[in-house]
Amino acid sequence: MSLQMLSLTSSPVPETHQQNHPKPTPQTPENNNLFYTFKSPFELKQIHAQIIKTSTSLFILPISQVASACGLTSSFPYAQKLIHLSGKPETVIWNSCMKAFAESDSPKNAIRLFCQLCEYDVCLDSFSLSFLLKACVKNLGGLDGRIIHGLIEKLGFRSNLFLENSLVHLYAVCGGFDDARQLFDKMSERDVVTWNIMITQLVKRGNVDDAFRLFNMMPERNVRSWTSMIMGFVQCRKPKEAVDLFTKMEEEKLCPNEVTVVAVLAACADIGALDLGKRIHEFSNKSGFKRNIRICNTLIDMYIKCGCIEAARSVFEEMGKQTIVSWSAMIQGLAINGNGEEALKLFYKMIKLRIKPNDVTFIGLLHAFSHMGMVNEGREYFASMSRDYGIVPRIEHYGCMVDLLSRAGLLTEAREFIKNMPIKPNGVVWGALLGGCRVYKNVEMAEEAIKHLLELDPLNDGYYVVLSNIYAEAKRWEDVARVRKLMRDNGVKKTPGSSMISVDGVVHEFVAGDETHIQCEEIKRKWEKLLEQMKAKGYVPNTSVVLLDIEESEKVRFLYGHSEKLAVVFGLINTVKGTTIRVMKNLRVCEDCHAAFKVMSEIVDREIVVRDRSRFHRFKNGVCSCKDYW
Repeated sequence: MSLQMLSLTSSPVPETHQQNHPKPTPQTPENNNLFYTFKSPFELKQIHAQIIKTSTSLFILPISQVASACGLTSSFPYAQKLIHLSGKPETVIWNSCMKAFAESDSPKNAIRLFCQLCEYDVCLDSFSLSFLLKACVKNLGGLDGRIIHGLIEKLGFRSNLFLENSLVHLYAVCGGFDDARQLFDKMSERDVVTWNIMITQLVKRGNVDDAFRLFNMMPERNVRSWTSMIMGFVQCRKPKEAVDLFTKMEEEKLCPNEVTVVAVLAACADIGALDLGKRIHEFSNKSGFKRNIRICNTLIDMYIKCGCIEAARSVFEEMGKQTIVSWSAMIQGLAINGNGEEALKLFYKMIKLRIKPNDVTFIGLLHAFSHMGMVNEGREYFASMSRDYGIVPRIEHYGCMVDLLSRAGLLTEAREFIKNMPIKPNGVVWGALLGGCRVYKNVEMAEEAIKHLLELDPLNDGYYVVLSNIYAEAKRWEDVARVRKLMRDNGVKKTPGSSMISVDGVVHEFVAGDETHIQCEEIKRKWEKLLEQMKAKGYVPNTSVVLLDIEESEKVRFLYGHSEKLAVVFGLINTVKGTTIRVMKNLRVCEDCHAAFKVMSEIVDREIVVRDRSRFHRFKNGVCSCKDYW
């Protein structure tokens, strides 16, 4: 059927019926909605037929829509003819169509259209190739990067820096990083975008050292360069390096963007750099980032991890609209800061506001119950997850339950809970049981837990250390030696205890027995003076926590050199009276340091906040927020 014979009307109406009805108004492009909304070649041909019947100019046809409707079909030649008749530049029309496809949720359509263009010998330009590259990146492939690379060379676009950058990006994103590096090395011209692409992709692969080497080689850097590198350090658990790099960025007089702010706040959270975190918060408000949900959530996390629960609450309450991430962060923050009752109240408030909790919310809630010994509540809410909210418990929830039972001394129930789990327990689950065995000195069950742990996570030094400590407390020195030999045979080294404290924006790190710090002698003198006052208040060194077969005097000396003690004393020396001392420790705070800080907080009339690997201890007026249950 020819285009002239096509009609928008339905099948002919019998003449007798026509006599009883008004004569239909001729359909024209102006009064036909289909003219503006056609999406298929069939609908387009109907429109075209109507244009011919009504002697309407073809120029009224929306040519870009013609390309979209026919570009991916066998009607491609038909669309080409219409584009030629319209007199509009064909390449521009097809590029516009490719751009729309490349930026849509179906970038594969841009690749299919490009193949049509090649098949029908449409003249391609640099824009055509740029949209193809964009679509391939979004589609994580679609065409081999080497094919596009060859086409760029063939069409004479080798010197087009934008295309070369896009090609480097495509190679890197789609798994051909060696090809990306090779092209990068051979490029005669590079700009800051080229370098940023390589650094970003190295960071995504966790290769932060190579990324930093490239960063240092850059002839010029922009905010994105610095931000990518800062994020890389944060992701690779090098927060101190991230903070140091941000300080250098400030020295370059570059203004952070919202992504930079999130990255730096995350680094501050990891090392407790509260002063910098507060300054970033102030900058964020002045820069109009106050409504950025991600920044607000990261601020909440930063304040929580620095032990500033009231500041976190303030950010939370000032948010225009809290997300489930905000609520979950506050619930978990209250839990790890020893405010389990408040965490539960906040959960009730969230439910009352009809905000549906997610799996992360329940991790925070179960964490709160674990650190408060609220066993019955923990059991009830664990059951409520799936029963009332349809949330299938993940391994983290099972780990929280084992931790809850183990801390409460219900080791047999914890072991049965593990055996009845519908999913295979991991190292965290068995590690929680092992931790309970250490507290309640259950050697037999600890040995059972360690068998599983050595299979699941044989290189985790913490498990060996806990078992060794359990044996040492039982005076089973031969077993202690056996565990240490096992560590050596497996190439496992004990992580040294370290503590960090930030004073005037500078992070200071101490290790046990540290004598390298510039204020080492001053710290010793201050500690000796404090020790006299502490002993007068009833403090007695708890040498039982030194699980080494050495003389008692050596144990005492060892105790006094614990990294958290050195950090706290350093803080007392270098901050004004009344300032809260905040220390981050990478391992669990020992019982002796815990007892010492309670007495010390009363003597110096200061709040001392110590964050260990699982929770916060807030020492004030001789008591701790954990209520000695940790």
